Amino acid sequence: MEREINTLVIDGLTIEYSIVGKGIPILMFHGGHSNCYEDLGYTELAKQGFSLITPSRPGYGATSKEIGESLFNASKFYAQLLNHLHIDKAHVLAVSAGGPSGISFAAHFPERALSLILQSAVTKEWLTKKDKEYKAAQIIFHPNVEKFTWKLVALLNNFFPAFTFRCFIPSFSKLSSKEVMLQIDKESIEALRRMNNHYRSGNGFLIDLVQINQISSTTLQAVTCPTFIMHSENDGAVPLEHAYFAHSKIEKAELCLFDSWGHLIWLGNKASDVNKKVVSFLHRN
Repeated sequence: MEREINTLVIDGLTIEYSIVGKGIPILMFHGGHSNCYEDLGYTELAKQGFSLITPSRPGYGATSKEIGESLFNASKFYAQLLNHLHIDKAHVLAVSAGGPSGISFAAHFPERALSLILQSAVTKEWLTKKDKEYKAAQIIFHPNVEKFTWKLVALLNNFFPAFTFRCFIPSFSKLSSKEVMLQIDKESIEALRRMNNHYRSGNGFLIDLVQINQISSTTLQAVTCPTFIMHSENDGAVPLEHAYFAHSKIEKAELCLFDSWGHLIWLGNKASDVNKKVVSFLHRN
């Protein structure tokens, strides 16, 4: 899969972005710890004639953390990125912790959003200061520590990919390891290995934990474009309540639940169903 990487400087701040494929534009908002090198779910969309534009969100990759002073501020930069690429309108696809970014862009720039797809997306309060996961994240994903965290993950990942996958299962799924492994093949384990190797938190994940609280019912209600909400019933990372919440607040929202293994709906034996439903929705809109 060919990927073009570029940077755009606006008012002294840098936004890094990639472009995969040619055709109808999709503005992609990657999940936590990722960047513009994300590729889960990309191959089929590129084959189907879409162009996937993925900015590294604030604090991730080479994108300036200052862009993320607020979700609205970041949305203005994404709009200027589309201007730079001479794109008037695009579909918006937001994944996991990238959910608030996609929701904010669609809400504040309705004239630029053809549709909104939320995949395993955060849509309301998540990982607050009272949660042990929040407290752990402040340590292991702190900008001064995170590169060592991900180097250790990559080391284990490359030498023991199946073992590493099993270690991540409780973070991604509510099912037992035995149940999950019945749905996972070697290609999925290899995809997770590649994914982990390009992961870095930078300043991005701690920015995410702040920006998530900037999403409100009002923001969701301001989304007017056709919206497709996709979530696994067994998601262990972002609770199913996030999908239900967005569906209850966005007027033109369609909810699609999968009996798949967990958070990463692009992996496993239901991945082809996910791809088909995404492409079908995009063609309808």
